[in-house]
Amino acid sequence: MTLRRLLSLALPLLALAAAQASAAPLSSAEILAQSSASDWRTPDPDNLLLMRLPGGPVLIELAPAFAPQHVANIKKLARERYYDGLAVVRVQDNYVAQWGDPNAEAEDPAKRRPMIEGKPQLPGEFSRPIAGLDLSPLPDGDVYAPGVGYYQGFPVASSRKLGRAWLAHCYGMVGAGRGDTADSGSGAELYAVIGHSPRHLDRNVTLVGRVLQGMEHLASLPRGHGPLGFYLPDEAPTPIRSLQKVSELPAEERPALEVLRTDTATWKAYVEARRTRREDWFLEPTGRIELCNVPAPVRAAAR
Repeated sequence: MTLRRLLSLALPLLALAAAQASAAPLSSAEILAQSSASDWRTPDPDNLLLMRLPGGPVLIELAPAFAPQHVANIKKLARERYYDGLAVVRVQDNYVAQWGDPNAEAEDPAKRRPMIEGKPQLPGEFSRPIAGLDLSPLPDGDVYAPGVGYYQGFPVASSRKLGRAWLAHCYGMVGAGRGDTADSGSGAELYAVIGHSPRHLDRNVTLVGRVLQGMEHLASLPRGHGPLGFYLPDEAPTPIRSLQKVSELPAEERPALEVLRTDTATWKAYVEARRTRREDWFLEPTGRIELCNVPAPVRAAAR
């Protein structure tokens, strides 16, 4: 083959490589727009809770891989309609919104909401073995744990040395309130993080899931003026109209949505785009990101 022929074949390839190298990196929005159907997953309706507040619905995805006993108990309580008519009893600014039985501490047991199937106490499920978890790691470090990443859209911290992994208190994460002892929670009282990530709570509280949609209906609630944001007697708590498992709703009433999978090349590209921002507005691309700064995207799905 002549040199001219070799050049005629090589030059187009070199030109293509140069064009690709000089092309502007895709933004996170462009990566999502170009994603394929296989990059998204449909949450299991049996692991979805729909809480109806006066301001609008809140959709929560449970995480049985991390808190199986609490998740099972919460499902029982939802099935027996335990949460219906209870209330958001605490809203602490830049911290949490917490809901449960306003009369849970009443001296008269008759005033407390009874449980039919649910258990009033469970052992804490603060971490789990890391074995069996296919984590998608973040490339940057973390203050609170040796390793951080994602599992099925949930933010996870981990320690290979300890052989343990645990959910992290990022914005929108849902946990089970407890007293002073590890076994004093059950899921009858829940909270959602509405402020800066309180990661000091990691491995001290059982996290059971995260809010997929409707965070604005929790984060915008009036703040309580009592200690820790609890409502004072003259402050009206926000009532819970209902809380049900989505699998128990008629098909036409079930929310239709998809969550970006966190075990794909698209997710890795999305993380890198969020990590190194190259849109025209950004003067400093940073090149680093924290666990709680890249929540798994959620989008509406066709019915």
